[in-house]
Amino acid sequence: MTRRSLNTALSAGASIALLTGSASLARNRKPLLGFKQYGMKKFPVHEAIRHIAGIGYKALSLTLMPTWDTEPKLLSRTARAEIRKRIDGLGLVLSSVQESLPLGAPDGGKRNLERLRAAAEAAHELSPSTPAVIETPAGGRPEKWIETRNRMADELALWAKTLEPLGVVLAIEGHVGTALDMPAKVLWLLDQVKSPSIGNLFDYSHYHLQRLDLDPTLRQLAGRTVLHHIKDSAGNPEHYRFLLPGDSGEINYREYARVLGEIRYQGTLLLEVSAQIFNQPGYDGLAAAQHCWNNMAPYFA
Repeated sequence: MTRRSLNTALSAGASIALLTGSASLARNRKPLLGFKQYGMKKFPVHEAIRHIAGIGYKALSLTLMPTWDTEPKLLSRTARAEIRKRIDGLGLVLSSVQESLPLGAPDGGKRNLERLRAAAEAAHELSPSTPAVIETPAGGRPEKWIETRNRMADELALWAKTLEPLGVVLAIEGHVGTALDMPAKVLWLLDQVKSPSIGNLFDYSHYHLQRLDLDPTLRQLAGRTVLHHIKDSAGNPEHYRFLLPGDSGEINYREYARVLGEIRYQGTLLLEVSAQIFNQPGYDGLAAAQHCWNNMAPYFA
């Protein structure tokens, strides 16, 4: 399918998902527990999918960034169809595809837009009935927020115009150490664009490092959140490390589950292994995925 024929077909039949949970999972009554392929880089994609399903997860995210075997330029239409068949056959839902598109970067607009379009095509071809959410951090630095925020908003508005006719949703992640490090900044940026194709990716580990309380932070962003990442963190915004979900003992996941029920979140909870962990010598992706499941299934599965 060419980009033109894809756009024509989708413009005729696609509807924009409401920001009331993961766009690709709005039909589900309860959140699904998923795992990110990001933490299983050394496994070929088909093997990673099989392991994720075998552990018990019901959803997953695929990584589209360079050096992964699922980078869009490496996937032919046949390869995408085979991945889709494997996901469907194992009863999984592809909730998102992961990119890294730094908003407002000097001279980065054209490159970002090309990668965004490639990600949108992959989101459709890998999950045709309900396109996967595209997830990305925003980039930048906290101290440059005032200087760069208008440029970030302008570029995000362009992304929204690109995605709206395709019925694809982009989730921007609030991330420690970036320009979008606080909930108020996330809300400001989303309010500038006001597009149903742009939402929030909530990852409390970044806010935990800034000592923001879980309950009010979840509720503050609830109306704009389309996807959750779950992992632990320790330290402070200047010196921190990410941990596997549940390993710090500092995040109250019983409270997390309770608040999600109260705000009626219906999307996916993706357990994430940080690059700080999977780049360590001797890292075992399968063992990590199982460990994450063992820690989080009692609360969310």
